[in-house]
Amino acid sequence: MQVAFYKGRARLFNRVTAWWLRGPYSHCELVLGTDANGLAICASASFMDGGVRVKHMPLDPGHWDLIEVAGNVDDAWLWLQLHHGQPYDLLGLAGFIARRLGHDKARWLCSEAVAAMLGMPDAWRFDPCSLWAALTRRPPGAVTTNNTQPASAGFLLPAAGAGSPDA
Repeated sequence: MQVAFYKGRARLFNRVTAWWLRGPYSHCELVLGTDANGLAICASASFMDGGVRVKHMPLDPGHWDLIEVAGNVDDAWLWLQLHHGQPYDLLGLAGFIARRLGHDKARWLCSEAVAAMLGMPDAWRFDPCSLWAALTRRPPGAVTTNNTQPASAGFLLPAAGAGSPDA
Protein backbone atom coordinates (compact mmCIF):
# COMPACT_ATOMS: atom_id res chain seq x y z
CA MET A 1 0.00 0.00 0.00
CA GLN A 2 0.93 3.61 -0.36
CA VAL A 3 -0.08 6.87 1.24
CA ALA A 4 -0.45 9.84 -1.09
CA PHE A 5 0.10 13.33 0.33
CA TYR A 6 -1.39 16.29 -1.56
CA LYS A 7 0.96 19.21 -2.09
CA GLY A 8 -1.12 21.05 -4.67
CA ARG A 9 -1.94 24.71 -4.26
CA ALA A 10 -4.90 25.17 -6.63
CA ARG A 11 -7.40 26.07 -3.90
CA LEU A 12 -7.04 28.70 -1.20
CA PHE A 13 -8.03 26.06 1.38
CA ASN A 14 -5.03 23.91 0.43
CA ARG A 15 -2.61 26.83 0.64
CA VAL A 16 -3.95 28.00 4.01
CA THR A 17 -4.04 24.48 5.48
CA ALA A 18 -0.46 23.68 4.45
CA TRP A 19 0.69 27.07 5.75
CA TRP A 20 -1.07 26.56 9.08
CA LEU A 21 0.35 23.05 9.47
CA ARG A 22 3.82 24.39 8.63
CA GLY A 23 4.42 21.84 5.92
CA PRO A 24 3.77 21.12 2.28
CA TYR A 25 0.64 18.94 2.69
CA SER A 26 -3.06 19.71 3.06
CA HIS A 27 -4.65 16.30 2.38
CA CYS A 28 -3.80 12.59 2.21
CA GLU A 29 -5.20 9.36 0.78
CA LEU A 30 -4.52 5.67 1.39
CA VAL A 31 -3.83 4.05 -1.98
CA LEU A 32 -5.35 0.57 -1.98
CA GLY A 33 -4.37 -0.37 -5.54
CA THR A 34 -5.13 0.62 -9.12
CA ASP A 35 -8.16 0.00 -11.29
CA ALA A 36 -8.34 -1.29 -14.87
CA ASN A 37 -7.91 2.27 -16.19
CA GLY A 38 -4.72 2.84 -14.20
CA LEU A 39 -6.39 5.16 -11.70
CA ALA A 40 -5.43 4.91 -8.05
CA ILE A 41 -8.07 3.44 -5.75
CA CYS A 42 -7.89 5.90 -2.87
CA ALA A 43 -9.58 5.93 0.51
CA SER A 44 -9.84 8.84 2.88
CA ALA A 45 -12.26 11.36 4.34
CA SER A 46 -13.00 14.46 2.32
CA PHE A 47 -15.13 17.51 2.98
CA MET A 48 -15.75 17.94 -0.75
CA ASP A 49 -16.87 14.30 -1.11
CA GLY A 50 -19.05 14.23 2.02
CA GLY A 51 -16.90 12.25 4.44
CA VAL A 52 -15.35 8.78 4.41
CA ARG A 53 -15.24 7.39 0.89
CA VAL A 54 -13.35 5.47 -1.79
CA LYS A 55 -12.44 7.36 -4.95
CA HIS A 56 -10.68 6.36 -8.18
CA MET A 57 -8.35 9.18 -9.21
CA PRO A 58 -5.12 10.05 -11.00
CA LEU A 59 -2.21 10.97 -8.73
CA ASP A 60 -0.21 13.55 -10.68
CA PRO A 61 3.37 13.49 -9.28
CA GLY A 62 3.40 17.27 -9.51
CA HIS A 63 0.64 17.41 -6.89
CA TRP A 64 1.14 14.23 -4.84
CA ASP A 65 4.01 12.65 -2.89
CA LEU A 66 3.69 8.88 -2.44
CA ILE A 67 5.31 6.69 0.19
CA GLU A 68 5.18 2.93 0.55
CA VAL A 69 3.72 1.68 3.82
CA ALA A 70 3.31 -1.69 5.40
CA GLY A 71 -0.21 -2.60 6.28
CA ASN A 72 -2.97 -5.04 5.56
CA VAL A 73 -5.16 -4.01 2.65
CA ASP A 74 -7.93 -6.34 3.90
CA ASP A 75 -7.94 -4.55 7.26
CA ALA A 76 -8.19 -1.21 5.45
CA TRP A 77 -11.19 -2.42 3.42
CA LEU A 78 -12.83 -3.73 6.61
CA TRP A 79 -12.34 -0.34 8.26
CA LEU A 80 -13.92 1.27 5.20
CA GLN A 81 -16.94 -1.06 5.40
CA LEU A 82 -17.47 -0.03 9.01
CA HIS A 83 -17.02 3.72 8.45
CA HIS A 84 -18.01 4.44 4.82
CA GLY A 85 -20.28 7.48 4.60
CA GLN A 86 -19.44 8.85 8.06
CA PRO A 87 -19.14 12.63 7.86
CA TYR A 88 -16.07 14.82 7.61
CA ASP A 89 -14.95 16.32 10.93
CA LEU A 90 -15.16 20.08 10.50
CA LEU A 91 -14.77 20.66 14.25
CA GLY A 92 -11.72 18.39 14.16
CA LEU A 93 -10.30 20.57 11.41
CA ALA A 94 -10.70 23.51 13.76
CA GLY A 95 -8.99 21.32 16.35
CA PHE A 96 -5.74 21.72 14.43
CA ILE A 97 -5.99 25.35 15.51
CA ALA A 98 -7.16 24.66 19.08
CA ARG A 99 -6.30 21.04 19.88
CA ARG A 100 -8.47 21.06 23.00
CA LEU A 101 -11.76 21.08 21.11
CA GLY A 102 -12.16 17.34 21.49
CA HIS A 103 -12.59 14.45 19.15
CA ASP A 104 -15.80 13.15 17.58
CA LYS A 105 -15.47 9.38 17.09
CA ALA A 106 -18.13 9.36 14.35
CA ARG A 107 -16.49 12.04 12.17
CA TRP A 108 -13.18 11.84 10.31
CA LEU A 109 -10.38 13.94 8.90
CA CYS A 110 -8.36 12.61 5.96
CA SER A 111 -5.20 11.92 7.96
CA GLU A 112 -7.17 10.43 10.83
CA ALA A 113 -8.95 8.02 8.49
CA VAL A 114 -5.69 7.01 6.78
CA ALA A 115 -3.94 6.45 10.13
CA ALA A 116 -6.91 4.38 11.37
CA MET A 117 -6.90 2.23 8.21
CA LEU A 118 -3.19 1.58 8.85
CA GLY A 119 -3.97 0.53 12.43
CA MET A 120 -2.06 3.41 14.02
CA PRO A 121 -3.04 4.20 17.63
CA ASP A 122 -4.61 7.58 18.43
CA ALA A 123 -5.32 8.26 14.76
CA TRP A 124 -7.18 11.46 15.70
CA ARG A 125 -3.87 13.10 16.63
CA PHE A 126 -2.60 13.22 13.02
CA ASP A 127 -2.86 15.99 10.47
CA PRO A 128 -1.43 15.42 6.97
CA CYS A 129 2.00 16.87 7.84
CA SER A 130 2.36 15.03 11.16
CA LEU A 131 1.26 11.78 9.49
CA TRP A 132 3.97 12.26 6.85
CA ALA A 133 6.48 12.83 9.65
CA ALA A 134 5.35 9.72 11.55
CA LEU A 135 5.44 7.49 8.47
CA THR A 136 8.84 8.70 7.28
CA ARG A 137 10.51 8.85 10.69
CA ARG A 138 13.85 7.13 10.96
CA PRO A 139 14.42 5.26 14.22
CA PRO A 140 17.34 6.58 16.29
CA GLY A 141 20.63 5.22 14.93
CA ALA A 142 19.11 4.01 11.66
CA VAL A 143 21.24 4.38 8.57
CA THR A 144 19.83 4.37 5.07
CA THR A 145 21.53 3.22 1.90
CA ASN A 146 21.07 4.57 -1.61
CA ASN A 147 17.59 4.08 -3.12
CA THR A 148 16.07 3.09 0.22
CA GLN A 149 13.44 4.96 2.15
CA PRO A 150 14.09 5.33 5.89
CA ALA A 151 12.53 2.72 8.17
CA SER A 152 9.68 3.88 10.38
CA ALA A 153 8.00 2.18 13.30
CA GLY A 154 7.17 -0.76 11.06
CA PHE A 155 5.14 1.26 8.55
CA LEU A 156 7.60 1.94 5.70
CA LEU A 157 8.90 -0.61 3.25
CA PRO A 158 12.03 -0.26 1.08
CA ALA A 159 11.47 1.41 -2.27
CA ALA A 160 10.90 -0.95 -5.19
CA GLY A 161 14.15 -2.68 -6.12
CA ALA A 162 16.03 -1.19 -3.19
CA GLY A 163 18.06 -2.94 -0.54
CA SER A 164 17.21 -3.06 3.15
CA PRO A 165 18.13 -0.25 5.53
CA ASP A 166 21.26 -0.84 7.56
CA ALA A 167 20.79 -0.77 11.31
